[in-house]
Amino acid sequence: MIIEQGRDGKRGQFPIGLRVLAVDDDPTCLMLLEILLNHCQYYVTTTTHATTALKLLRENMFDLVITEVHMPDMDGFKLLQLVRLEMDLPVIMLSANASTEDVMKATTHGACDYLVKPVHIKELKNIWQHVIRRKMKGYYSMDLHTNLGHRQGIFDDHVHVGSDERSARPCSQLCTRNSEHKKPQTFFWTAEMHQKLVAAVIKLGIDKALPSKILDLMNVEKLTIENVASHLRV
Repeated sequence: MIIEQGRDGKRGQFPIGLRVLAVDDDPTCLMLLEILLNHCQYYVTTTTHATTALKLLRENMFDLVITEVHMPDMDGFKLLQLVRLEMDLPVIMLSANASTEDVMKATTHGACDYLVKPVHIKELKNIWQHVIRRKMKGYYSMDLHTNLGHRQGIFDDHVHVGSDERSARPCSQLCTRNSEHKKPQTFFWTAEMHQKLVAAVIKLGIDKALPSKILDLMNVEKLTIENVASHLRV
């Protein structure tokens, strides 16, 4: 069974219209997931079969996949593996079972998140950030090389996009080849700073959300492109 839903078939400013493929062999759970995703104004396609999901992915454009772990026609981990190999799309695993083994297996196979049923709308409102992160991977080398010149940076981040941290904490350090002679630069991210970054990403849209453009929109003193890229980095 395949069901396609959308907001009048229109795609608005990102993340409105995010193309999500939802897969679950339980029709009731799938229907509830669809309702929540539509409430987030995502464009949703649903199917109860993993094999059908793979066919849809090969023939259509999607931004993200949410799939049940345990399905009869194809194991969710197998679907995850195929999606990662063929489309390199962000995949969120979904299950009523939150065993350590399943969560670790999902992580090692490349899942970007693991949601436990029943899913709450709060968890789905921010799934677009996984799409941004995946998209940003293709921008780092080009954008950072242009702005950093000869410097070769190593980024160490402790807070990701989507964090609910309410207190300031060190988020990134830039270490150059001459790090033994230079003190690492540290930038402190607050909840307010994080919201500015998210607002900038949404305003720019998925295709134009380069670290340099985000930096310009945020317009924060002493904030660098390295800080922005590290905060966005998976």
